[in-house]
Amino acid sequence: MANIKSEKRTETIIYSQLQPWSTVGVLSCMEQAAVPSVSVRVGEFHKTSRSHHWRPMLGYKILEAAPLSAQPVTNLMMDACRTPYGMMTKPLKFPNLVTSFDRNPSHAARAALYIRYTPYDWMQNQIRLYNEADSNRCYSEKLRKDSVRLIREADEKIQKKRMENGRKLGESFISWRNEIASELERLITEDCKMQECRRDLQITIQNLEGQLHIAQECLYLRESREDADLIHDEVERALLKEIETVRNCEKKLEQFTNRCIDQLTNDRAVQHQLQINIRDKETVFETDLCRDLQYYDRIEKYDPSATETESWAKTANNVVKKSETERVKSHQLRNDIDNAVNAVSCEIYKAWENTNKALDRRVIEILKAKEKLQTHLHKIQEEILDIEKSMKLMQKTIADKGSELKVVNMRLEIKIYQNPEAELCKDHAQGIIKEVKDINKIVYDMNLKLQQCEAQHQQLLRTRCDLESDLKSKTDALFIDREKCMGFRRSYPISSTVKF
Repeated sequence: MANIKSEKRTETIIYSQLQPWSTVGVLSCMEQAAVPSVSVRVGEFHKTSRSHHWRPMLGYKILEAAPLSAQPVTNLMMDACRTPYGMMTKPLKFPNLVTSFDRNPSHAARAALYIRYTPYDWMQNQIRLYNEADSNRCYSEKLRKDSVRLIREADEKIQKKRMENGRKLGESFISWRNEIASELERLITEDCKMQECRRDLQITIQNLEGQLHIAQECLYLRESREDADLIHDEVERALLKEIETVRNCEKKLEQFTNRCIDQLTNDRAVQHQLQINIRDKETVFETDLCRDLQYYDRIEKYDPSATETESWAKTANNVVKKSETERVKSHQLRNDIDNAVNAVSCEIYKAWENTNKALDRRVIEILKAKEKLQTHLHKIQEEILDIEKSMKLMQKTIADKGSELKVVNMRLEIKIYQNPEAELCKDHAQGIIKEVKDINKIVYDMNLKLQQCEAQHQQLLRTRCDLESDLKSKTDALFIDREKCMGFRRSYPISSTVKF
């Protein structure tokens, strides 16, 4: 016992094994390990002498034995029958394994400490433990193989299901997404063409404003004509017709512009639907391929699907068909606009050419009238000069006839008053009286003719004034039509503004 007290060693204590119910009179090697520093938690990590320090010690622990001082076992310390204070009944008596052998106390102590199983029981217990270990090991091996097989089957099944779902996803979502994306691209292309068509319409309308302004300016300029040249001629009718044509064409193009705006609005609405559909499908596709997913318990019991596969495909197909319909409408509208622009261009160009031709004809007509006026004016001027010469000649002749009349009168007076009475006979010399009468008649006729010449001279002067005034108005009208109106129209680039 002294060697046991002095020697320090380590031993393993199994906590699940039953310990003696008392340590009185028991050897220190059999005493219950009631050291305060011993931890009672099973599975706590402790430093051991094993090579694998990471493994926990379950149910056992290496401790250093701390021997207690030996105490002699006496009968006084062992009270086999203890009656509590105040108990009236007789207590039960249990045999004391230590003090029941009065004759041989050492034999009693040894018998109380010896093991109570036979070698056969020990052997059977070992065999049972071996068999249990083999059975557990075989079952564990089988369980591992089944687990590996189950994992492999689960992986194959999940992989197959994923591939099948991916194929179905590709057939449904990806195909429809690609179809809708292609349709969206075609719609955007058509929308760009429609935008360009709308800009061309607006440019054409602006160009028509320039042509309308020129036609109106020509009308205002022609209002400054004078006298008889201020007439409602062919040029004015052509200008009014051109203005009416331009305004009608503007109204027609404005209607097509409004239709373009409405069509662009419809295209934008369909484009928005296509973009929403593509975004939803891409969201679903990204969700199906996302790796950062969370697990939600019993989510399979909740079905938020609002439509079936057929209705879902029908919805996507309806959006695509609607987009195709709007594209067809847009294409047809662009064709109508092109045809309308060509028709408008033809009408505008025709009205423009008609006005130009009318102006050319009017200019030629004015030139001819001007040439005739100049010819007549030249003739009138010559006639005025001639009649002035005639008037001067007649005046000179009348003056000469007055001198002759004086001579005749003098001869007649001398003959009457100075000749003797015997000589006063009606002879041939008396014919001088007839000469006087003839001269007086001639002078009278010449004075009358002179008056007529003077009146005609005044009439010629008035005619010349009228011709000069009309020539001036013709010159002004010619300047307005040929220089101003035609100048404006020649400077306007009608060939570049009107497109066919």
